[in-house]
Amino acid sequence: MEQPTGGAGPADAADGTAESLDRPLPEGVRRKVVALVSDAFGGLTVGELPSQLRQYARFTPSRRAKFAGNAMAAALEADPAFRRRIGERIGQTQPELAEALTSGAPPAAADPVDVAAAAYVLRPAGWVKLVAAAGEEAQRAHAEQADEETRRELERLREELDRARGHIKADTERLRSELEASRKETDSLHRKLRSALSEVKRGEAALRKAGTEADAVRAEAAAQVSAAESESRRLKARLAEAEASVEAGRRAAREGRSVEDMRLRLLLDTVLDAAQGLRRELALPPSSLRPADGVEAVEPGRMSPKDIAARALSETDPALLDQLLALPQAHLIVDGYNVTKTGYPQMPLEKQRLRLLGGLSLLAAQTGAEMTCVFDGAELAAPVLLAPPRGVRVLFSKAGVTADELIRQLARAEPPGRPVVVVSTDREVADGVAKAGARPVASALLLKRLSRV
Repeated sequence: MEQPTGGAGPADAADGTAESLDRPLPEGVRRKVVALVSDAFGGLTVGELPSQLRQYARFTPSRRAKFAGNAMAAALEADPAFRRRIGERIGQTQPELAEALTSGAPPAAADPVDVAAAAYVLRPAGWVKLVAAAGEEAQRAHAEQADEETRRELERLREELDRARGHIKADTERLRSELEASRKETDSLHRKLRSALSEVKRGEAALRKAGTEADAVRAEAAAQVSAAESESRRLKARLAEAEASVEAGRRAAREGRSVEDMRLRLLLDTVLDAAQGLRRELALPPSSLRPADGVEAVEPGRMSPKDIAARALSETDPALLDQLLALPQAHLIVDGYNVTKTGYPQMPLEKQRLRLLGGLSLLAAQTGAEMTCVFDGAELAAPVLLAPPRGVRVLFSKAGVTADELIRQLARAEPPGRPVVVVSTDREVADGVAKAGARPVASALLLKRLSRV
């Protein structure tokens, strides 16, 4: 908004009393001048207004001051007739102030800004000094106000400093008390630790004694087993003899020798009773272990994601991903933007997300595996309104956490032994999840598999 610089009109120059300002009007005086012109504006007819101000005739005073301030200030400076009309209106609304200014003795109790604004419009003798004095008074008042605010702010800061010192002192005392309590607790824990160490030593001694006793029991059991084996061999020999006797008895039976048959049956019953008595005496349990159970080999159904290597398959063959997702309770974790920016980077982020999640939903329906898709929350300009598709968990990383860190947290959260597959081309992500026991695969592998969905 232009600042009127002041100047005498033609009539003033003709009187030889022309005065002019050598600097712009002070801002407070200028606003008051615009307000006076805006208020007096409504009392003039359209014909009495300068042509450039007639379009504002129907405006309210506040709207005129807002939208026509520059135009009114310019017209007031350049049009003496318009200035006289405004001065007449001021004389009607503020007669005492107008008469005092005309007489050259402005009222001492009046606001200097009001006096300067009225003097600028009425242009009495010495009006330039009144305007300059009002500007200086306004500056002085502003400086006093700033000093007062500075003083209040200083007092407030001093009070805050005193409170902070009090808090620090209280915290120091509290921490000193807590430290003393911690020391006492530490001493108590040391005593308990020494007692526990003594108990551990006694336990180790008892364990060594129990080990010695166990060795003795094992030696005795070995001796009993050896004796049992000897007895078993003896019984086997007797059984062989009994079988020979049976065969002989059969021959005797065929020959009608009933007495020999009776003797052979009695011998066989004696051998069987002796074997049963030996088993009861040694308390030998029935054996469930078989020789084949002691041979080490890979049993079916115990493979992990790391056991599925490229058996006649390339690292970019989608069949490899099918093998991994066919494992029981498999969990697929996808680095979302790493996959979309590998496959279709030219699309907007929203469409990238929708395309990837649609493919993952179909893949989840086909394989039945658990699926989690992670996107970097730093890419978001606003919260995402997104309904996750069926079978797919959608996560965005929080502020200050990258998607890579969130993926590593998900991999570490899984229990050991569960098949976890992480899709990302980022080498740092792949190395991190591999340490957590997960199987990393490239983004291109998932893109090829989704193209077949």
